[in-house]
Amino acid sequence: MTPAGRPRDTPEPPFLPTVPAPAGSVPAPAKSLPLPAGSVPAPSGPRPTGGSGPAGVGPAGSGAAGSEEGDRGSVELCDVSEAAVEAFDALYAHCSTALFHQTFLLTGRRGRSRESVARAFALAWERWPEVAVDRDPVGWVRAAAYEYALSPWHRLRLAHRAVDPPPEEPGERALLDALLALPPSYRRTLVLHDAVGLALPETAAETEASTPATASRLMNARAAVVERLPELAEPSSTAERSALLRERIGVLARGHPEASAALPTPDAVRTGSERRARWWTGVVFSFAALLIGLALFALVTLPDRYEPAESPAHRVEEAPPRFGPQPPPPQDLKLRTRLYGELVQGPARPTPRAD
Repeated sequence: MTPAGRPRDTPEPPFLPTVPAPAGSVPAPAKSLPLPAGSVPAPSGPRPTGGSGPAGVGPAGSGAAGSEEGDRGSVELCDVSEAAVEAFDALYAHCSTALFHQTFLLTGRRGRSRESVARAFALAWERWPEVAVDRDPVGWVRAAAYEYALSPWHRLRLAHRAVDPPPEEPGERALLDALLALPPSYRRTLVLHDAVGLALPETAAETEASTPATASRLMNARAAVVERLPELAEPSSTAERSALLRERIGVLARGHPEASAALPTPDAVRTGSERRARWWTGVVFSFAALLIGLALFALVTLPDRYEPAESPAHRVEEAPPRFGPQPPPPQDLKLRTRLYGELVQGPARPTPRAD
């Protein structure tokens, strides 16, 4: 997977210095950089025949030949690894300073620019088999650096909230303020087209936008910068104004050459990338081991079937009888006897006569 904004079908890459391979090394394929150790592709030719054992084991009596082939393979692997390191160093020397200046135009903070360049190259070394065969390795690293520099998560970091001292020259200070006032997408489009010098389709591909949308962003960004800097509107033609703006942006980007000297060395970037990869690998394995341990502990300690808990017995007061009516109380019996006696001793009922 490539960084956001780096499509697979990108245009032809810009110039990238080639690294001469050491004597006896395996030539790399066309338009690709050497791969690091552990990622050497399998040979494309037919496999040798004549042995009935497993792969890499010859017939009886061919131990010397197998030893020579193993030694030759280890030498080739070492050569390819050295060539990958040299190619990475050449890529770092070729574009690290330019990427630092470009990310400074995007952020206005030299500390974040150095961190963005280092993080982008560390990611490139982690995915070097992918970067080595990419059509535009410089664009791959540039997209990774831009994505990290413009990440909104930097707002939560206290170290990145402080703004660097502005440039001493008033024109450069006004231009930097105008760039930082633009939305991130407009700023990135303007830097890619006017500072890096990419064509409009290439800029649209790297910003993951359509060509008309990229042209609209570029026009709006230029208009906003010209509104803050009226001297950029003096040329009559659009081409002259664009050339003047490109020149001013280049002067601003190269205004502090001593700041780029603090970039880490390629060896430090590779070491930090490998250390980070080992740390994350250890974290993943530790988390997996913790989950397995918890699962085994639960498997051993928890019961294998459900056993319902028995509720404790307790006495229930004033419960209704289980069956049959209860005898009436004495006051009810007395009242019933009294009623029966009054009915018998009462006055006689009058009998009607028929006259």
